[in-house]
Amino acid sequence: MHVEPLTCTIGAEIGGIDLGAAAQDDALMAEIRTLLLRHRVLFFRDQDITRAQHVAFARRFGELEDHPVAGSDPEHPGLVRIYKSPETPNDRYENAWHTDATWREAPPFGCVLRCVECPPVGGDTMWANMVEAYARLPEDVKQKIDGLRARHSIEASFGAAMPIEKRLALKAQYPDAEHPVVRTHPDTGEKVLFVNAFTTHFTNYHTAANVRFGQDYSPGASQLLNYLISQAFIPEFQVRWRWKKNSMAFWDNRSTQHYAVMDYPPCERKMERAGIIGDKPF
Repeated sequence: MHVEPLTCTIGAEIGGIDLGAAAQDDALMAEIRTLLLRHRVLFFRDQDITRAQHVAFARRFGELEDHPVAGSDPEHPGLVRIYKSPETPNDRYENAWHTDATWREAPPFGCVLRCVECPPVGGDTMWANMVEAYARLPEDVKQKIDGLRARHSIEASFGAAMPIEKRLALKAQYPDAEHPVVRTHPDTGEKVLFVNAFTTHFTNYHTAANVRFGQDYSPGASQLLNYLISQAFIPEFQVRWRWKKNSMAFWDNRSTQHYAVMDYPPCERKMERAGIIGDKPF
């Protein structure tokens, strides 16, 4: 196995490894976990593996979760099919900077994504290091957001285009989750900026320290939230990966955001993702 960092802050391409066989090697899996914590997202080329092997590799890091909106492979629960085609030109829920499923009380630990089919050009995915994004915030901003909490919603994202009855049923099944704006990484102890496209608002901003009069609340809170979300847009925190068939990515969902670039319609793009159950942010 050899490791090639792709930027100074995030991402490494791993060569000389077959992920189909890796799940049987305890020492190798431990090394992959160490590399994941160091580089945040790992990339692999030429992984001609089966769906069962994909699932077996991901399960070495925890149990898998289904997605309430995106469909899973019927023979492999937890292997979510993210299939785009010329018939779905407006299916654009991925092209926003986000951390997967922060609308859950316990968002995923990480995800293992495999390219089944992709356009000849376009359809890249980008990741951002949110540990670095927090570390490089101005000190006065760090002080202002210390202790802040925020809501994350599936209703306001995946549910927005649904008929109202279906949207409300989705919210009843998955009520908005509340998380710290700055979470602590459970394995490394690092501070992580933890707001993204699923974040709707702060829940404890309206205090005497922040609000003189009522009109301070909405612009003050929304401007701060938009500023924090925009930190993922900074190129110095990012890596961009060009997909090829049988390429794979494995990312730490607790310390990153990602963005699927939708510059390829009307082509086919078929991806399969195993999301690994995580823990409640603190």
